[in-house]
Amino acid sequence: MAVEPNTAAELVRQIFDLQRVVRCVAVSNSRGLEAGVALQGVLRFVGERESRATHLAARLGVSAPVLSRHIAELEELGLVHRRPDPDDGRAQLVALTDAGRAKLIEIEEHRVATLQEFLQDWSQQDAEETAKVLSKLAESLRESARATTAGTITATTQRKEQFIG
Repeated sequence: MAVEPNTAAELVRQIFDLQRVVRCVAVSNSRGLEAGVALQGVLRFVGERESRATHLAARLGVSAPVLSRHIAELEELGLVHRRPDPDDGRAQLVALTDAGRAKLIEIEEHRVATLQEFLQDWSQQDAEETAKVLSKLAESLRESARATTAGTITATTQRKEQFIG
């Protein structure tokens, strides 16, 4: 069963509204922290595991130069460090320092406390159902993006093969 156009349009409006509100809350919530909102996002992804900068840029949806500036800033703050990738000396791996892990925990605890404060009139069930629906939405969008990217790669490869063959 497909989602009707009016429902999809309402979802788009709600998603954009949610993005705007979350951005406003994040900005006001990050005052006083040396790592701004963008840097906090990078810190969170780096905190998942040591990764190549190119992989991080792709996951964050930013260009390599933008990510490089963020990593340099986080490095100056002593929150991340870089080292050569042992599998490819041209690439670098980025990981959290001990201070970076501590800062990430502090930021996440602050975010949790803030959200709990904002959702005081919600029930536990409301919060759990919302988390489940948001997770399903995010996974559907991720899968769709992967399929689109894979389709683009496949179509490009097929065109090249047709041209060469």
